[in-house]
Amino acid sequence: MESLNNMRSYTIVRMPEAVQNVSKERVKYVIFGCGSTGYNVAEELEQEDEDLIIVDKDEKRVEDLRDQKYEAFVRDLRDPDLMEGLPVPEVAFILANDRDANLAALKTIKNRYPATYVIARATDPVSVDLLQQEGADIVLYPQEVVARTAIHHIRQLHSSRLALRLYDMLASWEGTLCIVTHLNPDPDSISSAMALSMIARHASHNKLECRILYEGDIGHQENRAFINLLEIKMERLTPQNLEECNYIALVDSSGPGVNNELPKTTRVNIIIDHHKNGEHPSAVADFIDIRPGVGATASIMTQYLMELDIPVSKSVATALLYGIRADTRDFKRNVTPQDLNYAAFLLPLTDSDLLDKITSPSISLETVEIIGNAIRNRRIKSGYLFSNVGYIRNRDALPQAADILIHLEGVNTALVYGISDQNIVMSARNKDIRLHLGNVMAEAFGQIGEAGGHATMAAAMIPLSYFSMVKEKENLLDLIIDPILKRFSNIVGLDNDEGKQ
Repeated sequence: MESLNNMRSYTIVRMPEAVQNVSKERVKYVIFGCGSTGYNVAEELEQEDEDLIIVDKDEKRVEDLRDQKYEAFVRDLRDPDLMEGLPVPEVAFILANDRDANLAALKTIKNRYPATYVIARATDPVSVDLLQQEGADIVLYPQEVVARTAIHHIRQLHSSRLALRLYDMLASWEGTLCIVTHLNPDPDSISSAMALSMIARHASHNKLECRILYEGDIGHQENRAFINLLEIKMERLTPQNLEECNYIALVDSSGPGVNNELPKTTRVNIIIDHHKNGEHPSAVADFIDIRPGVGATASIMTQYLMELDIPVSKSVATALLYGIRADTRDFKRNVTPQDLNYAAFLLPLTDSDLLDKITSPSISLETVEIIGNAIRNRRIKSGYLFSNVGYIRNRDALPQAADILIHLEGVNTALVYGISDQNIVMSARNKDIRLHLGNVMAEAFGQIGEAGGHATMAAAMIPLSYFSMVKEKENLLDLIIDPILKRFSNIVGLDNDEGKQ
C-alpha cells in the first residue's frame, strides 16, 4: 500500500487527511496553475536556483512536472484548503486560465498569508479590476502584455532603423554640416548638437566639418558654466556663415522659423526634436525624427549613440546627461522610462566633478537684482502671480525668478515679465493640474509673438517691432502690458478683483 505522501490525489475536499505535506515551512515561489504561462514562468524561475513549488489540478500535468524534477502537487485552486500542508510562499503566482479559480486562490492566499506577494493572471479586462480589488499586488493581462511588448519592439526597431539611416546619410556627405540650436540655447539643445557632431564625424571619417550655430543669448549662469567648463565651441549664426554650410541640421527645434531665426523657407537636411511639430507641420528635410513622448532631445541622441555603438567621450556624456536632467527638471517633469534608461547608460561615462561645477555656478549681480525685483513687484490675484521686473539684459534670470515665486504660499501659477532691447519676455510656472500652461501661453500670445511650452512651465516673447512708436522701453512696458496680460487673464477666467500680497 502506497504511503499517503506518495498518493496523487486531487480530491482534497473529500479527504483532508490525504493532503500532501512538505517538510519546508517557507518557500520562495509557488506557482498555482501550470498551463503554458505557468510553465514558462517556472522555467525562468528555475534559472534563479530558488525554491519553487508548482500546484495544479491536472493530475497528469503534475506527474509530467515531477518527471522533469519539479516539486509539484495536485490541488484545486477553488478549494478553501488549498494551502493546507504547503509552505508559506514569499511570492505566489496565480496563473490558471480560469477567472473564478484565480479569484478563489487569491482570496485563500491573502486571507491566510497577507504578507505574501501575489502576481495574478487576468483572463479578461473585467477580472483585472476584480483581482486588484481582492488584493493582488500585480495583475497580468496576457493580451495587454503581448500588445505592449509588440509596440515596444516595433518602436525599438523603428528607432534602430532611424539611427542607421542617419548614420548612412552622414557617411555619404562631405563638406560642412551646420548644426543650429534653438534660440537662446539650453543644455538639451547644445548637448544634442554635440552628439550629432560626434556621430557625423564618426560616420564620415572626419570628412564632415561640424559647426554649432546659435542665436540669442546664453544668460543663465548654469548654461554659461556648462559651455565654459566643457569647452564647447559655438558660433553666432549669421547670413555669412549660413552660406558656408553644405548641410543644415536643427536640434531641439521642429523646423526653420520655429524657436529659431532661420527663414521659414530655409532648406534644412536634418530635424531632430522632442516637441510637437504643430507650428511647422509641413517641415521638409532629408531626415526627420520628432518624438513628443520623449523627455529631452538629448535622450534621442543618446539612443542613437547606443544603437550605433559609437564610443561616447566623457565631455559628450556629461553634456547629454546634464541635458536630460535639465529638460526633465532633474527627472521630475515629462520624464519617461526611456529617459531614465539613457541617463543610466550615460552616468558611468560622465565626469562627476565637472557635473557638480556646472550645477553649482556663481550667480551674477543682475540675476540677484531681477529676482529681487520679481519678489518686490509681485501681484497676486486668485492664485495667479504676476510680476514686472522692468528692463533686463539677462533673460535667463526670468525663469529663475519664476521658479522661486511659484513656491510662495497661495500661488498656483506665476508669470514674470520684463523688457529687453528687442522683445517683451515672459516666463511662467504652474502647479495647477487643471491648467496646461503651454497651451494657455500659446493661445494668449502666439498671434503676436512666440509662445508655448509644457503644462508646468512655459514662455513667451513678443517683438518690440509691434510698438516701434514708443522710444522709452520702461514707459512702453507700462503702457502696453495690461492689455497684453488681459489676453492671459481672459483665457484662465480671472475676475477683475485683484488682491495683493
